[in-house]
Amino acid sequence: MKLSTFLSILNDNVPFDSAESWDNVGLLVGDRTSDISGIMTALDCTAEVVDEAIEKGCNTIVAHHPLIFKGMRAITADEGYGNIIYKLIQNNMNLIAMHTNLDVHPQGVNAMLADCLGLESCRILMPETTDYYKVQVYIPEADADAFKLRLSEQGLATEGNYEHAFFNTRGKGQFKPVGDAQPHIGEVGTIETVDEVKIEFMIDGTQRKLAEQLIQQYHPYETPVYDFIPLQKDIQRGLGMIGQLPQSMTVAQFVAHVKTQLDMPSVRFIGNPHAQIETVALIGGSGIGYEMTAMKQGADIFLTGDIKHHDALDAKIAGMNLLDINHYSEHVMKEGLVKLLNQWISQQFDGQIVASTTHTDPYQYM
Repeated sequence: MKLSTFLSILNDNVPFDSAESWDNVGLLVGDRTSDISGIMTALDCTAEVVDEAIEKGCNTIVAHHPLIFKGMRAITADEGYGNIIYKLIQNNMNLIAMHTNLDVHPQGVNAMLADCLGLESCRILMPETTDYYKVQVYIPEADADAFKLRLSEQGLATEGNYEHAFFNTRGKGQFKPVGDAQPHIGEVGTIETVDEVKIEFMIDGTQRKLAEQLIQQYHPYETPVYDFIPLQKDIQRGLGMIGQLPQSMTVAQFVAHVKTQLDMPSVRFIGNPHAQIETVALIGGSGIGYEMTAMKQGADIFLTGDIKHHDALDAKIAGMNLLDINHYSEHVMKEGLVKLLNQWISQQFDGQIVASTTHTDPYQYM
């Protein structure tokens, strides 16, 4: 499989443009025309991970955290991150980052964490929405088919795998041209009644300007009548997960469960140690700031990483239960992404897809 093909499949399933604007995802190092010999998933791309990929015959690494994120002044064989990039290039390796786009994917990092903890009836904690418009255009019935064809040719009125998605309502249009009007139908000063069609169709938020231009261009009336009705809908992605434990647990039982399932030597709890835990919300990585959203949705505890002292104190005063599971808890994405990649490319790729076994948690627990 060509790297370009693999990138296209990744983008179809986990769109790179669904990442946050500040993020750096997609191909970071590599040659789009190269052939993929093997794929390794990793949380972080370190020198040790690159060595492991070389040893296992994988020339493509898909990492969650972007290696190239902050500004870099040099790429040398003996200096920090530059050393890793130098090693990748020297060994003809490809490096792809799937960061916040994988976070918001419905089967992404947070779903992987929820699955690892055995949560049931899961849903996205903060579903993303998209803006779209319902468009209504009033046009003489005789001109309707040609008009709709013009709009459809320009990519409007599509719904999923369906094109030319219009709804038509017949009726009587009425108007009286006055002054300097140059009517397509009727005469100045005379009330005209016309067999018209109200055409309705949907467009996404980015298509409004195009739709308005096309209506003005192809509508036969001197002054077309049309409406753009703004709407919003949830899309199948968003940040975080919230779900139910199979049975209620004490804080002590739940903490032990989390440590076992995530293979973590320690976690930090904030809140009421006598609470019962049933509904669990989580955001992998650094999700502090969304704990109130979780509590409003009925979460008994909110799991995330990198909780700072003052955030923990604020939560405790507010009566919230938090569990700091460390940023490294996202390591579950390594095996989780292997499963997804096998679903997405098994028909096109016969090479190996493996999860890195290299431990990249920078902390030592003492």
